[in-house]
Amino acid sequence: MEKAKRNAAMEAAKHVEDGFAIGLGSGSTVAYVAREIGRRIRTENLHVKAVPTSYQSLTLAVQNGIPTTSLDENPTLDLAIDGADQIDENLNLIKGMGGALTREKIVAAASKTFIIIADWRKKAKTLGENGQPVPVEVLPFAAPLVIRKISALGGKPVLRESSGKVGPVITDNGNFIIDVNFGPIQSPAELEKTLKTIPGVVETGLFVGMADIVYLGRPDKVEKLERS
Repeated sequence: MEKAKRNAAMEAAKHVEDGFAIGLGSGSTVAYVAREIGRRIRTENLHVKAVPTSYQSLTLAVQNGIPTTSLDENPTLDLAIDGADQIDENLNLIKGMGGALTREKIVAAASKTFIIIADWRKKAKTLGENGQPVPVEVLPFAAPLVIRKISALGGKPVLRESSGKVGPVITDNGNFIIDVNFGPIQSPAELEKTLKTIPGVVETGLFVGMADIVYLGRPDKVEKLERS
């Protein structure tokens, strides 16, 4: 599995060019991208700057010698590379199981090209199948209301609890995450719009029509998918 992730990451890293400002996503697959970019900085004198989407990706950048920047300095990014939790046939995504969905979506929207890397198991016919929940970031004050509203929509919301401390997971933005099982989602765009109308919802893990290229890694090859 690690070889599959690395294979996808190496293909994505080839898109990084000298002088680029890039978005650096979060997760175990992106760690391979950071290592490859760091290697190219050392061996090829590659000059890039990265906007991290989380404290984890900031740490990855520092560990691999990748200079960091911000959207204040680079409001338009040449490229963003990130992982995904589920990818459908139209390259719509569910993201956010790592808790960084809001910053990841902002960085993706700021990028000219958004590349997703994942292993082949993340591909699905329909988002939400196989019990995959949709993460929803919410203001802590609004959590009871959001849970009630989502339940009325037919979703099954669960406040994400931390495994490392007592109580809920707190995002880099100081918010809660509610994981919602909707079952197979026939219209991700409509669900995204509906969720965003609930007061207190900051962002959802539905990334609809955002991915430009997806690299699905296998141990022996990489499948490239492009949005038409």
